[in-house]
Amino acid sequence: MSLTGLWYRANPWVWLLSPLALLFVAVARVRRWLYRRGWLHRYRPPVPVLVVGNLTVGGNGKTPVVIWLVELLQQAGFRPGVVSRGYGGRAGHYPLLLDSATSPAEAGDEPVLIHRRCGCPVAVDANRTAAVQALLAGGQVDVIVCDDGLQHYALARDLELVVVDAQDDPA
Repeated sequence: MSLTGLWYRANPWVWLLSPLALLFVAVARVRRWLYRRGWLHRYRPPVPVLVVGNLTVGGNGKTPVVIWLVELLQQAGFRPGVVSRGYGGRAGHYPLLLDSATSPAEAGDEPVLIHRRCGCPVAVDANRTAAVQALLAGGQVDVIVCDDGLQHYALARDLELVVVDAQDDPA
């Protein structure tokens, strides 16, 4: 059974985790409130930031949406750059700026796919602010697309896109 199936199916162990889920929600709300009030610092880049993320467990198609968005921006004359955590990759240093020789083992498969498909600058780092700063240092971008960054409140954003799988059947 898939992780998504376990998550949505009425299993007794899911109910045992509900106190942890409530704690997580409370902590997330407090963090978000602290950032909104300015008590925790947000980095606001000098270019627009578009965040693509999801709210559910499992793959929802964020990477195809990021690719579509980057290509749309390129067609409109913008020079987008992408920041990603690089899940699954193990680079020797961070932030990692991808080039044609960067492997999925270093950066993760999704950032490499985005870089190869779109030809745009891509930076990988769990610290999204550091990744954005690395892209801006290159002077090649005028808009940032952040892959899977909804929960990273330290990076100010101008637009959030939430991706859901309309065909997901949890039953």
